Amino acid sequence: MRKILRSKKGISPILATLLVIVITVAAVIVTYAWVMTFTRTQTQQAGVMLIKEDVSWPNSTSISVTISNTGTSNGKVTAAYLGTSSTNLNLTIDSVSPTLPQTVSSGLSTTLTLNLASAWSANTRYYFKFATDTPAILEFNEKSPQ
Repeated sequence: MRKILRSKKGISPILATLLVIVITVAAVIVTYAWVMTFTRTQTQQAGVMLIKEDVSWPNSTSISVTISNTGTSNGKVTAAYLGTSSTNLNLTIDSVSPTLPQTVSSGLSTTLTLNLASAWSANTRYYFKFATDTPAILEFNEKSPQ
């Protein structure tokens, strides 16, 4: 029994070294691909980043929204949507003041006023969506005053 255990041979040191090198190169390639993809998507997202600063209800037929661009590049708001549910938003591009497209410069904010065809309802949750000329989209909801 002892003779059988002593006669077993492992893989050669050259083959072991080649295996370690192949596994290391494969791991480096996978890591590089992941880092490049992650960096690319983060850079695109950092370009235009819109946030809602304020929503006001100046009169019964308009809603003013102040939007800020915290990203690193300028963006244009090209469309504004408004609705009473997140799945039923209506395009309000013709009733936005100032007219769209509206540039939101990096580090600055702008106020857009949505002029409604009829009066907004008190104590109702409204859903807003602002689209830009980039992949950046600003979506939020706000409850109207009583």
